[in-house]
Amino acid sequence: MNSKRTTVGTASIALALLAAFGLSACSSSDADTAVASEALEPAADAQTLAGACPENVVVQLQWQPQSDMGALFEMLGPGYTVDTDDKSVSGTLVAGGKDTGVDLTLRAGGPAIGFQSVSSQMYVDDSITLGLIHGDQVIAASASQPVMAVTPLLKYSPAIVMWDPASHPDWKSVADIGKTDASVVVSKEQLFPQWLVAKGLLKQSQLDTSYDGAPSRFVGDPTIAQQGFANSEPYTYENETPAWDKPVSFDLLKDSGFDIYASNVSVRADKVESLSSCLTKLVPIIQQASADYITDPAAANSAIVDVVSQDISFSPYTEGEAAFSAQMLKDEGLIANEADGSVGTYDMARVTRNVADLTPVLVAGGAAIPDSLTAEQIYTNKFTNPSIGIR
Repeated sequence: MNSKRTTVGTASIALALLAAFGLSACSSSDADTAVASEALEPAADAQTLAGACPENVVVQLQWQPQSDMGALFEMLGPGYTVDTDDKSVSGTLVAGGKDTGVDLTLRAGGPAIGFQSVSSQMYVDDSITLGLIHGDQVIAASASQPVMAVTPLLKYSPAIVMWDPASHPDWKSVADIGKTDASVVVSKEQLFPQWLVAKGLLKQSQLDTSYDGAPSRFVGDPTIAQQGFANSEPYTYENETPAWDKPVSFDLLKDSGFDIYASNVSVRADKVESLSSCLTKLVPIIQQASADYITDPAAANSAIVDVVSQDISFSPYTEGEAAFSAQMLKDEGLIANEADGSVGTYDMARVTRNVADLTPVLVAGGAAIPDSLTAEQIYTNKFTNPSIGIR
C-alpha cells in the first residue's frame, strides 16, 4: 500500500499482545495484522467467506463515509487502515465481530472518483466487487452499464426539499412549493427534480440546477427551496452552520411518491453468476449488519467519524451528525426494515412500480433504457434471507 496509509488501532494493545505472544518487532501494519488475527474469533462455516468471495471484497461507495452506509462499517473489523491516496478504508470483513476470512475495502465516491456514477466506476475498475447505487441510478444504469441490486441498505431515500419556515410558514410539502414561483435549487445530475415536474408537483421554471452543496445560497436567500438529505442538512444547518444556526423545514421525497430503495448493494450484471457463491453467504451478513446498525449504531458511527477525520479532503463529519443521522434514519423508517420485519429484502411489486414510473422520465432525459426492462432484471431477492430482521 502507499506511503500515506494511516493505521487505526490501539497501539498499546498491539504492544501488549506482541509482548504476550513473544513476537518479534514489526511495522505498525504488521502489528495490526497480528492484533486482528489473534483477537478475532473465526466466523461460523455459514459465514466464512474465504474460498467463496474475493480475498478482498471491494465496495464502491456513492459518497464519503457517512451513517447511511452504517451497515458496511458494522462489517469493518478492528485494526482497519485508512488510505488517503485511494480514499478508502480496509480491514477484516467481520460478521457479528467474527473473522470471515476475507478483507473489506470501502472506497469513497463522489469527488473521490470525479463525480462519476458508481456503476460507471464498477465497469472501469474490475477490482470492485460491489457498489452502492440508489434506485433511480440502478434503472438508469440498465442502458449501458447494467447492475443487479442484491440488497438495500435503505428502504427509502433520505432525499428532501428543504426551506426556511420563517419565510414560508404555509409550506408543508413539495406540492405547496409548486403552487408558488419560488426557485428550487438542485444539482443538475439528479433525476428527482424532473420526476417532480413530470408529476405536476413543481414547474420546470422553478428549477435552478446550480446547487453545489454549499449553504451560502440558502443562507443568503432564505426565500428559495433547496435539495438536501433528512439525515444531514437539518442537523448541520441548525448546529454546524453559524451563519444560519436555526431549524429548517423539509419534505421527504418519498412522501411525494419518489419511493425508491436507496444505497442498494449491487453487482455488475455480468458478474452475478461468478459471484453467486459469494453473494449467497455475503448478502445475509450485510442484512444482519443492517439489523445490528438499526439496533445499536454507536460503534459503526464511531468508525465512520474516525475514518473521515483522517482524510483532510473529506468534509468534516461529527459525532453529533452521525448520531442524529442514525436516529433520523430509524425514526423516519428509512433504514431497510420491511413491514414483515425483514431487513434488506425487496418488495418486488414496489420496484416494479419504480421501474414503470421512472423509466419514462429517464428516457425523456436521453437514457436508452431497454423497452423490455423488468424489475427482475435489476433487483433480486435470490441471495437475501427474509428471516433476518428486527422483530
